[in-house]
Parts: sequence; C-alpha cells; structure tokens
Amino acid sequence: MRLANKVILFSIAALFCSLSFSVQARGNYAAAVDDATITVAELPSEARATLQLIKQNGPFPYPRDGLVFKNFEQRLPEQARGYYREYTVPTPGLRHRGARRIVCGILPECYYSSDHYRTFKRIRE
Repeated sequence: MRLANKVILFSIAALFCSLSFSVQARGNYAAAVDDATITVAELPSEARATLQLIKQNGPFPYPRDGLVFKNFEQRLPEQARGYYREYTVPTPGLRHRGARRIVCGILPECYYSSDHYRTFKRIRE
C-alpha cells in the first residue's frame, strides 16, 4: 500500500474516532444536566432576581437578554432551534456581563450556568 493511501486511511480513522468521542461527550453533558440541579433558594440573589424578571417578561437590563441560545455544544437537552433563550445574571463588581447566565426553554424549564455555558444546573422551583 502506498504511503498516500496509508495517510488517507489513518486520517479517516482518526476523524471517525474523534466524531465518535464527540457524540459520546455530548450525551454525557445531557446526562450530567439531568442529574445536576439547584433550587431557587440556592441560587445567588442576582440569579433569583433575573429569574423573577424572566417570569414577568422583563424589563431586562442587558440588550442581549432574551436572545436565542443555540446550544451548539449540546450541553442542554436537544430541542428545536429557537427553543432556548439566554439571560444575564449580573456579577457584583464587574462592569461587563460576566460569566453567569440563566437559559430557559418553556417555563419553568430553566438552567443556571456560573461559568459561561461550560456547565449547567437545572433550576428546581
């Protein structure tokens, strides 16, 4: 077998393994969200205030609040595009939006992220 063919076969195998791992990892994120929960009482006070604004449909302090959250990393359960909306949870002492967010589907389905979408906890009412 020529070297070029071996390189192509190796590349295809590496890509297949990478895609397989990616699909498994996405499944693990969804499972992790199902198990990770936080009660409203456990949320930071700023997150409780944001959740209240979400429930009363605003007004929201940040222009990007209420925009579609696309769930590219698929860390939340898979839904149709446009299902999730994101909202900023202010962080005391910061002049920018910070990393904290609440992402909601159809209420009361909401998730809290303290680390800019790396991890989520389902908010339990």
